[in-house]
Amino acid sequence: MRFGTFIPQGWRHDLVGIDPVDQWRVMRELAQRADEGPWESLWVYDHFHTVPVPSAEATHEAWTLMSAFAAVTDRIRLGQMCTSMGYRNPAYLAKVAATVDIISGGRVEMGIGGGWYEHEWRAYGYGFPGIGDRLGALDEGVQIMQQAWATGSATLDGKHFQVDGAIVQPQPLQKGGIPTWIAGGGEKVTLKIAAKYAQYTNFSGQPEEFARKSEILRGHTDAVGRDFAEITKSANFNTVIGETEAEVAERVDAIEARVAPYLGDRTEAFMAEYRGGAGLVGTPEQIVERLNEMRAVGLGYAIHYFPEHAYDRSGVDLFEREVIPALD
Repeated sequence: MRFGTFIPQGWRHDLVGIDPVDQWRVMRELAQRADEGPWESLWVYDHFHTVPVPSAEATHEAWTLMSAFAAVTDRIRLGQMCTSMGYRNPAYLAKVAATVDIISGGRVEMGIGGGWYEHEWRAYGYGFPGIGDRLGALDEGVQIMQQAWATGSATLDGKHFQVDGAIVQPQPLQKGGIPTWIAGGGEKVTLKIAAKYAQYTNFSGQPEEFARKSEILRGHTDAVGRDFAEITKSANFNTVIGETEAEVAERVDAIEARVAPYLGDRTEAFMAEYRGGAGLVGTPEQIVERLNEMRAVGLGYAIHYFPEHAYDRSGVDLFEREVIPALD
């Protein structure tokens, strides 16, 4: 199994209490530690406003962070889970990603999706098109980016995007262009787009749902004449790990105490991920068991978000020592 880790950027209220002047130092140091460790990739979210409620707390912009991480790391691959196609013209995004690929020495991944966070869409003046239009834009945008990376220019007269000889030079360093991750589990459209264009997918971290989505993806790859095995299936996991169940409970309580002043009556819903079984919460043995269940249904790549990461690295260290080697 392959492993990635999220770097806190504020979106999940995971930099609260840290002075903004110090936040880049914290993110940089965590990225460099990940670069030195067993992780294949680091990730950030592409969002502008915090969740579960928009607030004035920091949310650092994804592609700016990509460029910064490219300059301060040496080995680890760099991804976004996931870039919203509606936030940037795809020819421009192809150019940005190609530049970051060059800065990084060929380490960029393109995580891309249709976008969903209505509040920030409207706040930034993007409107909020219906799901059909958002996914139509995703399909056209991926075509534009892949054409640009393969040929150095892109032309498409689409319903959602029109580009006419957009030059994307220099091209990415990676042979064949930047790997494309299609994020989302929409069965009729998103997985069909993934079947056509993706090297990676990203959907549910629950075994039964993951298995069902995978079979639907297989049907779409069969329909377009593509080998299902060419696509690596990934999932994200909100992870809290401790040596004992008592320690796990203490860590969850500490997370709640940190975010409660900022979330108010939304705290309980926010913490349900960690208290209700949806998150990957437990001892190393419990987490290895859960990930083995996921591997058995086809998971090839697990990406872990640690809500404590900016404040306490001991859980990440424990995961590195006891979980990753057990699944190698």
